[in-house]
Amino acid sequence: MSFSPEQPRHSSIAPHNGHMPSCGQKIGRRELLAGAAGSLALAGCSLHNPNAPKPLVSITRATAYTQDLYDTVRRIFAEHRLEVRGKRVLVKPNLVEFDAGVPINTHPLVVNAVYDALLALGAKVRIAEGPGHRRNTLELAEAAGFFDIVPRFEDAFTDLNLDDVAKMRLRHPESRLASLFMPRTALQADLIVSVPKMKTHHWVGATLGMKNFFGLVPGGVYGWPKNVLHWAGITECIVDLHRMFPNTFTLVDGITGMQGNGPIQGQAKEAGVIVAGADAVAVDATCCRIMGIDPERVVYLTLAANARQTEDARVQVIGERIAAVRSDFDLPPSFGWLRLRR
Repeated sequence: MSFSPEQPRHSSIAPHNGHMPSCGQKIGRRELLAGAAGSLALAGCSLHNPNAPKPLVSITRATAYTQDLYDTVRRIFAEHRLEVRGKRVLVKPNLVEFDAGVPINTHPLVVNAVYDALLALGAKVRIAEGPGHRRNTLELAEAAGFFDIVPRFEDAFTDLNLDDVAKMRLRHPESRLASLFMPRTALQADLIVSVPKMKTHHWVGATLGMKNFFGLVPGGVYGWPKNVLHWAGITECIVDLHRMFPNTFTLVDGITGMQGNGPIQGQAKEAGVIVAGADAVAVDATCCRIMGIDPERVVYLTLAANARQTEDARVQVIGERIAAVRSDFDLPPSFGWLRLRR
């Protein structure tokens, strides 16, 4: 079930190519970001104006999955001045696989706190995901606890693997792909709120907000585990998907993350934070620093960065200081070279 039966607004045109309009150019609805300090319009102008405001990223301590998260998430949205009243918002968790006792997925309490806060702000909200491993998405969601935590979860949820699709041409792709069939629920959204789990990844080093968009690609078209994204270049596909959906807000569940052989077979890592912001590159780069990973060595981040958001000095961090919450994650065996020096 999508937001509405209407056609996606850009089903017949190429998706956004990642290059924002110049500061004097009119910015259309798809270029509007629901947030002030870290808006995409300002981020786009920073390409031409080095004195433009820095991307805003918040770091909030959160040490447990308790009811306090509802107030915490509402405060985070208020800090970022998220304006979503009347807008169609897709909440995209990281729902991959289930193994009892292993923190693979975004915790359902975090997802419900985001969902609840967006509804309170007047948004029209869908929770949506397209897992790359399990074919029965609702069975996976039930095992992961979503039915227990999110009221009427099945009514609020769209399985992106089975959603109606539209063919989207990639303009100036980084990957080998010229186009992708994408779910209409994602294409119709005014804003996508990415709610990933903070994890290491055995192919790209770290999986955070940007990598979470692999779950937008429909398994009903590309199969399981969506090998086309691997064949076309995992790093490059991360960037292409990031550019296809410029209107995003990222809120990373770093309360309990995963270290080692992530994103499925690693071990729990208590990081005790929620990291959020409207600039996905800046958020992911900040998460990397918290994890003890050098973001300027994470290839998809440097490839996607258009205003040097991977540099610590180019991001405005509010809340906790990175140094105060840094907790080095064990890295996959072949990614020791990503370690950030203290």
